[in-house]
Amino acid sequence: MSKPKIVILGAGYGGIITSKKLEKLLKSGEADVELINKHEYHYITTQLHKTGAGTAADRQIAMEIPELINPLKTNFKKGNVTGVDVSKQTVHLEGGETVEYDYLLIALGFDIETFGIPGIKEHAFAIRSFRSTKAIYNQIIRQLSLYKDDKDPSRLTFVVAGGGFTGIEMLGELAEGLPKLCKKYEVPYEDVKIVAVEAAASVIPFFPKESIQYTTEVLEKFNIQMYTATKILECTPEKVVLEDNIEIPTRTLIWSCGVKGNEIVQNCGLPIVKGKLPVDSFLRVNGRKNIFSIGDCSLFMKDDKNALPPTAQVALQEADVCAKNIVAALRGGSLKAFEYHHKGSVASIGTFAAVGKVGNFRLSGLFGAFMKQVIEARYLLNLGGPSLIIKQHFGVSKEPVKMTANQ
Repeated sequence: MSKPKIVILGAGYGGIITSKKLEKLLKSGEADVELINKHEYHYITTQLHKTGAGTAADRQIAMEIPELINPLKTNFKKGNVTGVDVSKQTVHLEGGETVEYDYLLIALGFDIETFGIPGIKEHAFAIRSFRSTKAIYNQIIRQLSLYKDDKDPSRLTFVVAGGGFTGIEMLGELAEGLPKLCKKYEVPYEDVKIVAVEAAASVIPFFPKESIQYTTEVLEKFNIQMYTATKILECTPEKVVLEDNIEIPTRTLIWSCGVKGNEIVQNCGLPIVKGKLPVDSFLRVNGRKNIFSIGDCSLFMKDDKNALPPTAQVALQEADVCAKNIVAALRGGSLKAFEYHHKGSVASIGTFAAVGKVGNFRLSGLFGAFMKQVIEARYLLNLGGPSLIIKQHFGVSKEPVKMTANQ
């Protein structure tokens, strides 16, 4: 009798942690586990702003998947998922290869939401993945180099769209990273302009007034020009057009305004709601007992009207319960209903400032920045133990991550 096969699609937070949990929960020889991801590396999404500004080594953000899993318990396959045939219980990969499954976890992450704004998809630089943020860094270097030839001020104007956590982290990292890059490429930093654009009335509008004020003050100290309560109408290769007839000459618009479920889920023959896979209380795709989905491409309703947000914290908590439920399902046991417990949020604004909220306690300043580091270290501890923390902080390779054109 053949062993049941568990296939995990995506090695983001949800996928990689589920695979790690399964390694501990499954008995030897109880099931085959295969983790499929389009890259050979797992990246820390909450640190991608550092890749974009070039303030961290590649290997601090992107880690080789084979080094994170136990190859005796989890088989890693590099492949680009194109679809799922639920009737035949197979996953289709680019190039025509198929992979059979008995239990499937879809954890494919998110795609960028452009809200139909002209030019965003074609010309903006998204904070979406390790590769996309490397493209931001390369764009910055390119513009600094070209500025030395033509002195076009639009090359030194960097616009960040979106004033949520991702946006303010990118702004803070640019403010700290650009002076060093300007010095390296012999470009006067005083000619650089960093601009923030947010459609809401303030940055981090979902936070208390004190946190909004603190964040605004920090960004102003960085000499960041802010447009709030202002929508972007269009993006071209040479400018960004805002409401009220405002035009910002720029070659670099960094987009952090919204996400949606991965487009691949549209080709899975499964129910789709708001571009995502709706799941039941056990994290199973509605109507399917052997297909689970967690993270950004799944839709988990916390009440009748509201879904859980697409955050790392949600994916990590889902992964723990999902692994237990997959094991319970293959053993014929009872599944556990998922309950989300919000543990707070912290966003860095450069190295020495952060803003956040844990329960009723508001964080800011240097202590907030310290807590952000604690959160990141805790994730590394869950991912690879104390040795991974030490490696990522003191022994990380300076060798850049190699990427092929189709990545």
